[in-house]
Parts: sequence; C-alpha cells; structure tokens
Amino acid sequence: MSQRDYAILVRGKTRLELLVERFNTLGQARFYIESAGGEFAEYEAENARFQESFSLVQRQLSALIKNKIVERSFLPSFLFDARQLVVVVGPDGLVANTAKYVGNLPIVAINPDPARNDGVLLPFTPRTFGPAVERVLAGKFGVREAALAEVRLQDGQRLLAFNDLFIGAASHVSARYRIRYQQTTETHSSSGIIVSTAAGATGWLSSVFNMNAGLMDFLDPNEAAPPRPALAPDELLFVVREAFRSQRTQCGLTAGVLNAQVPLVVESMMPANGVIFSDGVESDFLHFNAGAIATIGVAPEKANLVVA
Repeated sequence: MSQRDYAILVRGKTRLELLVERFNTLGQARFYIESAGGEFAEYEAENARFQESFSLVQRQLSALIKNKIVERSFLPSFLFDARQLVVVVGPDGLVANTAKYVGNLPIVAINPDPARNDGVLLPFTPRTFGPAVERVLAGKFGVREAALAEVRLQDGQRLLAFNDLFIGAASHVSARYRIRYQQTTETHSSSGIIVSTAAGATGWLSSVFNMNAGLMDFLDPNEAAPPRPALAPDELLFVVREAFRSQRTQCGLTAGVLNAQVPLVVESMMPANGVIFSDGVESDFLHFNAGAIATIGVAPEKANLVVA
C-alpha cells in the first residue's frame, strides 16, 4: 500500500506571467518589450509551451494521486510532510530551489520545454513521468542522491543549498570578513565567496573557471588552463571572488575543498548589508553583519531525485 497520500506540484511563473504582473495587462507588457526592440512572440511561445505542458502534467497526475499546486515563491514557508511526494515542472533551477526545502521527500522533476531547458536535473517529460510517480507510490523507485551545502550561524539560523551558497555583501561594494580554513586564517576584502556542491559545479562556479581560463588565454595563449577539480558527491568547493591584497587584507586563501570533517568558518566584518543566500534566490537570505560567524559544510540531509 502506498505511503504517499498527496503530491505537491511545484511550478514557477513564466517570463510572460511576470511581465503581466509587473505591467498589469498583456498589452502593456507587449508595448514595453516591443518598444525596447524585443520580440514579444518569443515570450508568448515560451509561455504557451509551458502552460500546455503543465496542463498535461496536472491531468495525468490527478489520475494517479491527489495533488496541490505550490508556487515557487511560497516554497520557503510551505510545510512539507513525510506522506507527500514532490513533482517539479520547470527549469533545472526550480529543482535546485525546491530540493533544499523538501527534506528527503522524493522529487520527480519534469522538463516542460526541452528546447529551452538544459534538463540536467530533469529526467522526465510531461508524457513520460507517470510511471515514475507510480513507482514512488508503490515504494519501488530509485533515486539519485545529491549532497546539500549548509551554513549555520552561531545563533542557530541555518540555510541549505542544492547548487551553491553566496557569502558577501548585498551590493557591488567589497565584502569584509575573516576566513578560516583548516589551519589558515586571513582577513579579506573581496567580491564574496561562492561555495558549490558537486551538482552546482556546472552553474555559478563554472563562470569563475571560465573567467580564469579566459584571462590565462589572454596572457599566454600557449598556456593550458588547469583542470577543474572533480568533486566527490559529499564534497563542496569554495572560491573567493576577486580577493584584494592590501596592508590589512590578504589573498592567499582563495579556494579549497570542504567535507564533513573540514568546514569553512567565516566571520563578518561588515557593519551592514552582509548577506548569505543560496541557489541565486536573494530574497531568501540570512543577514551576515559584523559579529556574525558562519560555519559552512556538507548538510546531513540529501536531495532525493527520482531517476528514470
């Protein structure tokens, strides 16, 4: 007998829906995009494809199990429980945003638009996901486990990340902090720290490697860029962005691998605007101002992504 009595169907708003929300009407949204020289037809086509896919998922899922729609913006405050399964319809980023809130619930991730979404985390389509849900309901399903990163403040506040954490300033000013890794401690002024999981290494972190490779190629086209580190599933990689050397700040400690035994400790030296957020969602953040101490490492929880 199934131990799942409800499915939570997670979706985000399309770009067209966000535009209409911003400008009140479809006509005003069209005028704004076309006045700027954009092609409004692309927004309409993207929205139409998503609505068609989501409608198909709803119909098929309702034939298998009761379900409730939860919008992406409500994920941080929604209470999930152990008798639910989670069905995500959207791009890879929506899976990442969802995974950190659902605990160990199984996630069936559906790609509504393969022509527009890479689908690294999306093994199913609106027409192929049904058997995966049936396997979850029967308790006979396989998962791909993905490690999560966590940050804990000394006052007990905690934040999880599926792809990456950002520790820094909520603006383009320099972040000031003291960083401790293994036996080394430095004072930094930088553009912040990225801490990436193995799953997130192809995301934001990859831009750091791309910048480094491009700079090396500019300086010496014959010099090959060093290989990117291969992370084990239970490891994290931290990188300090644009560390600045001065009489009071250092830049020798700019990268390292974290695991269950080796955390990263960061103490804020910012009087205001210090933040920590995860997976690019700046609205869901921890304040990280002077006196706050963050310990970053591998979370005890894992995301369970149902496999095909």
